[in-house]
Amino acid sequence: MRSFNDNDTALFLRQIAVRLCICVCCMRPGLAQTDTSKIKPNSASLQPVQIPSHEALLNGFVYVAAGEGPHPVVLLLHGLPGYERNLDLAQDLRRAGWDVLYFDYRGSWGSPGTFSLSHCIEDAASAIAYLRRPSVAKDLRADSARIVLVGHSTGGFVAVEAASGDPAIEAVALISAVDLGGLVPQPLAQNTDALVKGLSNGYASQGLAPLSGCTPEGLAHETILNARQWSFVTKAGALSSKPFLIVTSDDGFAPGSDSLAAALRAARDRRTVTLHLATDHSYSDDRIALSQAVVNWLTTKYLSVNKSISNLPAGDADANRSSAHH
Repeated sequence: MRSFNDNDTALFLRQIAVRLCICVCCMRPGLAQTDTSKIKPNSASLQPVQIPSHEALLNGFVYVAAGEGPHPVVLLLHGLPGYERNLDLAQDLRRAGWDVLYFDYRGSWGSPGTFSLSHCIEDAASAIAYLRRPSVAKDLRADSARIVLVGHSTGGFVAVEAASGDPAIEAVALISAVDLGGLVPQPLAQNTDALVKGLSNGYASQGLAPLSGCTPEGLAHETILNARQWSFVTKAGALSSKPFLIVTSDDGFAPGSDSLAAALRAARDRRTVTLHLATDHSYSDDRIALSQAVVNWLTTKYLSVNKSISNLPAGDADANRSSAHH
């Protein structure tokens, strides 16, 4: 029997590889046709989108809920830079009957443009405007009159800014929101070198590699420049008519969210629900509890079919706070 040498073995493997490629190419049209034929009308789906924002097209996608709709919509806003995307929440929200739009701000994760905190606010407004296009709402079987913002970390800051400037946003959920304005002590000292250094180190520690066109120092200066207008408590008046879910964790950012909750209640708002989970900033070991809290708030505290939270007993709308794991 003839023995194989290294050249024979290499030739044999190349022949096998070529045959496999031919088989896959031959099978591909049949597979595509079979998969398409199994799709039912009004099935749940994942739709890629590009959102126009200030001469850039933002990368994003929509989890479209099953059913004829129209479905209420969650705009999911990620943090800085956005390693935790909270897509497990998005999947759970879709199962509960919500469309969920996720996108990446300018200059982040491949979306063109320059990243800045101001651009994040503008991009959120652009995403909301995109959802309100009649053609987009029709394609997504979405109810563009029922948009809720859910923001994590810096995305929570973006949600506060976007909702305070848009009276038509129905409700807001904040997950470990970062009160960027509250990070800057007032009145501002004449020498801000130490403050710039501290903020720069904080931004750098987040891992900014996925962001384009920004530096930790630039973000620090932008934060200081806008601190007064970006403080959470200054937005309470504009936000007091909206239902809020405010979730905090053991990450050091809870005081800003607590101050906002107190300011909302001081404005006689009875629709603010608060929850504390004893976990890290990404809710690494409490993902199920976090998801259940958001879904429960949307389906029972905020909306149950077409019921408003205002129909709930007063005790149900008051804050419920727990520091235990669930």
